[in-house]
Amino acid sequence: MSASQTSNPTSSQTSSLPVLFVNDLVLLPGMVVPIELDEAAQAAIDAARSGGHEADGRVLVAPRLEDRYASYGVIAGIERVGRFSGGAPAAVLRAGSRARIGSGVSGPGAALWVEVEPVDEVVSDAARELAEEYKRLVVAVLQRREAWQVIDQVQRLTEPAAIADTAGWAPYLGDERKRELLEQPDVEERLTRLLAWTREHLAEAELTDKIGHDVREGMETTQREYLLRQQLAAIRKELGEGEPEGSEDYRARVEAADVPDGVREALLREVDKLERSSEQSPEVAYLRTWLDTVLDLPWGVTTEDSTDVVAARAVLDADHHGLEEVKDRIVEYLAVRARRAERGLQVVGGRGSGAVVLLAGPPGVGKTSLGESVAHALGRKFVRVALGGVRDEAEIRGHRRTYVGALPGRIARAVKEAGSMNPVVLLDEVDKVGADYRGDPAAALLEVLDPAQNHTFRDHYLELDLDLSDVLFIATANVVEQIPGALLDRMELVTIDGYTEDDKVAIARDFLLPRQLERAAVGPEEFTITDEALRELAANHTREAGVRQMERLLARALRKAATRLAGDAEQVAVDVADLPDLVGRARFTPESAERTAVPGVATGLAVTGLGGDVLFIEASAHAGGSGEGGRGGLTITGQLGEVMKESAQIALSYVRAHAEELGVDPAFLDRAIHVHVPAGAVPKDGPSAGITMVTALTSLATGRPVRSEVGMTGEVTLGGRVLPIGGLKQKLLAAQRAGLTEVFVPLRNEPDLDDVPAEVLEALTVHVVGDVRDVVRGALEPVGAGSAAEGEAAAA
Repeated sequence: MSASQTSNPTSSQTSSLPVLFVNDLVLLPGMVVPIELDEAAQAAIDAARSGGHEADGRVLVAPRLEDRYASYGVIAGIERVGRFSGGAPAAVLRAGSRARIGSGVSGPGAALWVEVEPVDEVVSDAARELAEEYKRLVVAVLQRREAWQVIDQVQRLTEPAAIADTAGWAPYLGDERKRELLEQPDVEERLTRLLAWTREHLAEAELTDKIGHDVREGMETTQREYLLRQQLAAIRKELGEGEPEGSEDYRARVEAADVPDGVREALLREVDKLERSSEQSPEVAYLRTWLDTVLDLPWGVTTEDSTDVVAARAVLDADHHGLEEVKDRIVEYLAVRARRAERGLQVVGGRGSGAVVLLAGPPGVGKTSLGESVAHALGRKFVRVALGGVRDEAEIRGHRRTYVGALPGRIARAVKEAGSMNPVVLLDEVDKVGADYRGDPAAALLEVLDPAQNHTFRDHYLELDLDLSDVLFIATANVVEQIPGALLDRMELVTIDGYTEDDKVAIARDFLLPRQLERAAVGPEEFTITDEALRELAANHTREAGVRQMERLLARALRKAATRLAGDAEQVAVDVADLPDLVGRARFTPESAERTAVPGVATGLAVTGLGGDVLFIEASAHAGGSGEGGRGGLTITGQLGEVMKESAQIALSYVRAHAEELGVDPAFLDRAIHVHVPAGAVPKDGPSAGITMVTALTSLATGRPVRSEVGMTGEVTLGGRVLPIGGLKQKLLAAQRAGLTEVFVPLRNEPDLDDVPAEVLEALTVHVVGDVRDVVRGALEPVGAGSAAEGEAAAA
């Protein structure tokens, strides 16, 4: 034996012992255990205690294996024989040395006897080092179990074999591993395996402890918060403050609310802040306002669209006369949604499921009231957002919560007011928003009115994604040109150009008169008015694209009628002759004949914010010095824009360049020319008066008056080409109202005539022209109808 090795003093002499097989137990040297005795075990104990055949009170204890006999066991002494508390026979055994099992031998009694060879256990220096390391691990395991007495016993062990055999008591080692230890005579190998197994157990135990600690910590935090809230409530009660108003109610409301997960998380964060805040904190009011605002939004609430296209069209027809294009667009939108619903293609909370329509036209044509009719036809909630004069971007997107008095924007407030996520929202007067140092509201509307973006609209006050994709936005405007191009591109433009006289009479009879009768508390049998009187009101008492002024006149007539009915009158019947007494004398009479009676005056057609209108262009000439344009010079007045001033210069240049073709004396054009557009207080601009100015200048220079029944519109080039213009329908409606019978329009505007009502085209003779010379030939009085003297007088 080398100096670095020691030998266990156990003898290596072979002997024979009775065998006691045990189930579900592996006995290692040094263990003392009680064993229940069955018949075979009892025989082995009796044989060992008989004192014969070398047993001397010892038995060989081996595990019972299913597939083979055990090859190793332990020699155990019998400490005591008795019974368990239940009465079963038992014996207390003390395990001694490890032994190798040989072949069976004969022996006394009914026990099984085998040859036994004790195992010499060799201990190396490496085994001693491993034993010390294993002892430290065992102590660590025992410390986790707080088995302090056992730790003392382990600390007193010095022999590596004994230290290794303490694994028999380890509950984390299974029987298979313990059998491996029993059958391994090499101490160093046993310790190597034990170190790996014990480290694995400690790692698992630490992970289990960490998980358990985290779970306990979470439970303790919840319990602690609950306890602190109870204590806080008690403290506030003692101080007379009471519970912060609604704090518990807010948490319950959030938990019960049907809101998206992201919104719920944000709400719970703010509720936590509210519960931690003192009643005197100024933040409490802001938190409550924000929570109330978010909880009051109709998250997940939608109304079911009506799918009856015929019924929807009937509702629109009953509410509004005419406006066929708008009604067709709404019915088409409803028809598409109905078909998508039938095929299960609904887009919920996604891109493009809503619609944005822009109704553009003059005042009084029913744009605003149409929005409410659309909501009625669709079965949706309706809310109106007035944008006229809005100059603050925060009105659209909301204020940051850091500002005092912060509120959500008008869009979020409109959804809250509607009480559903798919209302009809009317954005009234979208062309009248302005921009200043507070931002551009029109730019803030870009996201709101883009069906590809508004499903994640973010209000600055809410700081939450608000799905506007299912909202039907209807915007209204008077002047499309005042809407920024990027915003206009996001909306579907539907133009409402105004009503004809027949339309106005029908609207007055079917809509305006019943409403004003109700407001004046006058019965239909007490007040009657003829269609001729209504036509007179539309033609000569009002001159507008819509019917707002006409409704005011009807209200005025009904007020006077109510006064008469309050006296001795029983009924008021109104005809054309009765109108001066009820609404005053006619304010508008045809003036084209009077204005164009002298050369140099032509009737043009224009479009303003109030609809179409006639525009008289006056020209005169006088001898004198040169002006802006050289030669005789050109003076332009009437508060004109730059484009219209350029049109006047182009017109004069054209007439000078084509004087011979137009029958104009070139010397006449060397005089100082003055072009004036009356109503000088009204700003005017645009190129569509070009051919009117050419006609007026030619009329002045030739002395031939312009025919009084003729109106015209079109841009002119230096070469005399007539270019297209906008607003043709409104201009033709204005021509009809003004009593004109012939109109010259650009050739390239001919397709626009399809949108003009048939009754207007029947009342007007429309000439489409591509060259301004055709306009001059057709608009001027024939040669001889006007004298040259008249032209000279006008020029002077």
